[in-house]
Amino acid sequence: MRAVGEQALLVEVAGAAEVGALYAWLRERQAVGELPAVEEIVPAARTVLLDGVADVPALAALLRAARPTAATAAPGPLVEVPTVYDGADLAEVAGLWGVSPEAAVRIHTAPEYVVAFCGFAPGFGYLTGLPEQYAVPRHATPRSSVPPGSVALAGPYTGVYPRSSPGGWQLLGRTGLPLWDAAREPAALLAPGVRVRFTAVRGDRD
Repeated sequence: MRAVGEQALLVEVAGAAEVGALYAWLRERQAVGELPAVEEIVPAARTVLLDGVADVPALAALLRAARPTAATAAPGPLVEVPTVYDGADLAEVAGLWGVSPEAAVRIHTAPEYVVAFCGFAPGFGYLTGLPEQYAVPRHATPRSSVPPGSVALAGPYTGVYPRSSPGGWQLLGRTGLPLWDAAREPAALLAPGVRVRFTAVRGDRD
């Protein structure tokens, strides 16, 4: 744990599971008024940033005594993502996994995912839950434009592109679900702790 400026603390942990447990623990303490005033709690791959901290020493002492575990985290809301599995990289991913494209779809739709953290673009969530053996590499040369709604894999994460942007993730399919809507409250459909299920559906090109 280290200070970031005068009103922020950065907590470093071992990995995504520990980030999720700490983030959930902090939000629970915040909800019941047991956390010193904090403006933002921002999880990442191996860190949690607490920004706008009113009493840094008090919060630091609380964090040093904390022992959050994944078991203490209350499950977040569930979002179902209907997905047409016709992505440009589906066959390549299936080959990396040593299965048919149909089996790759079954593998990807089997787990319940959790949004570990957000980043890259507004509304983009990094989802964990796919078993470790199915991690895949990014493309060596990113695409100049990935369509919005693209369901993709990179390393251990699954993600859904909320808008058109460059990207090097492996594309499995697409969804029409709006991931980001500035007129909606909240604007982002996916936030840390939200559970996600992908369901295979037929598309207009089937």
